[in-house]
Amino acid sequence: MNKIKFLLIVCAGLITAGLQAQSRYFDERYIYTQANINPQLINPAAFGSKMKHNVLLNYRRKWAGINDSPTTATIAYDGPLIDRLGFGAMVLRDNFGLLETTKAMAGASYMIKSETNQISFGLSGEYIKHGLSSVTDAGTISDPRVLQALAGTEYFDVTVGIYGLYKNKLSYGLVLPSLVSSRVNGEASPASEDRNVGFIFHVGYDIRAKDADVVFKPSVFVKNLANVPTHLDINLNVSFLDEKITGGVSYTVGADNRLGFLVGTTIDKFSLFYSYNTSSNPLQDYNNGSHELTLGLSFGGGKKDKM
Repeated sequence: MNKIKFLLIVCAGLITAGLQAQSRYFDERYIYTQANINPQLINPAAFGSKMKHNVLLNYRRKWAGINDSPTTATIAYDGPLIDRLGFGAMVLRDNFGLLETTKAMAGASYMIKSETNQISFGLSGEYIKHGLSSVTDAGTISDPRVLQALAGTEYFDVTVGIYGLYKNKLSYGLVLPSLVSSRVNGEASPASEDRNVGFIFHVGYDIRAKDADVVFKPSVFVKNLANVPTHLDINLNVSFLDEKITGGVSYTVGADNRLGFLVGTTIDKFSLFYSYNTSSNPLQDYNNGSHELTLGLSFGGGKKDKM
């Protein structure tokens, strides 16, 4: 094992050990830049809100062109179970060099509808494991903090959310990620009792042009997440041809100060969206930006889709 790889193991181990006082290494909801299109990626209350069964495959590569840069793969499902009740499940795997995060979650939502408003309340249980990838010669490592990081730390979290749609135009939501967090393996640090509960608040509005088949969809997301700087995502999507073609631009204030562009299409049951992001991070000069791709399949539904 070369010296660089060994140093990466040691540094990652120290980072992980230092963050064990927190309930989480980082909150995975920060990763997604397409949550304005698929809110079920971040909000359990959005499960089943589209009145269809939805399967999503999401892949994100950050700082493309740099070896061992962050990559995230997600597979998610959500849909209606019975009247007013929705269900969702997700599996995520994130790799950043030797740091690994695995997440599995399942949750449900309950919907209340009126003639003008549709509001859902959601709850999800989440298993998260943070640690280092295994190495072939781990026996040569004696630092107990690195050994502990190799074994990984596991948590069980509970997240709650609210998601609403008013007059089919105004969408809004509030997520309280990891509202309850419990260490599964080992003992939690006393400092974890002082952790801050984060939140995500989002609001969006659909503006339909009267004399053209164009829909403008501005939205704003305010995010205060574990071990992630508080930031504001500002998005503007524009859809054409009965919303079959979509383009968009986004800007993040705070965190990495990201500028992003989106293009996508929805044809019958299938959807495909691609995003590109660049940031003000000094590392941007040495990489090819960040890329995110989402493939979607929707089925079922029917007359309720009009809601």
